[in-house]
Amino acid sequence: MTTTLVIGLDGHESGERVLDYGKRMAGLIQDSELLIVYIVEWSPYSFQTPEENAERHKRREQEISTAFERVVNPAVEKLEKAGIKAKGIVRHGHVADILNSVAKEQNAEQIIVGRSSGRGLAGRIFGSSTSNLVMNAAVPVTVIG
Repeated sequence: MTTTLVIGLDGHESGERVLDYGKRMAGLIQDSELLIVYIVEWSPYSFQTPEENAERHKRREQEISTAFERVVNPAVEKLEKAGIKAKGIVRHGHVADILNSVAKEQNAEQIIVGRSSGRGLAGRIFGSSTSNLVMNAAVPVTVIG
């Protein structure tokens, strides 16, 4: 049975440390797959015209394509060159919610993410995506500093 580990990347330099840890864990687990996940933060707007919705859909498709090109595909290629089974997905939404739902959908054993770098007022009041994920995830979460 394949053990799936979800690797949450955000395109920042901490992603290399997250990937390195994921590679190390995959090396310890005989039959594993790393699922590289990039979430484009997105929240729905209300009261939009049909034209605004069409433009928004076009932007969303561009963001997904860019995320695959710049973050996900290079990470998957790097892992595959190291002999590790990997695949990638990009989704829109709230980071903690999407990572948790992907982990559930894929029957993942663990989620691996980097520590969030945002320490602004909103992060202190509402909590970071990483904090929210740790508190609400259905599977264990490893946070790489």
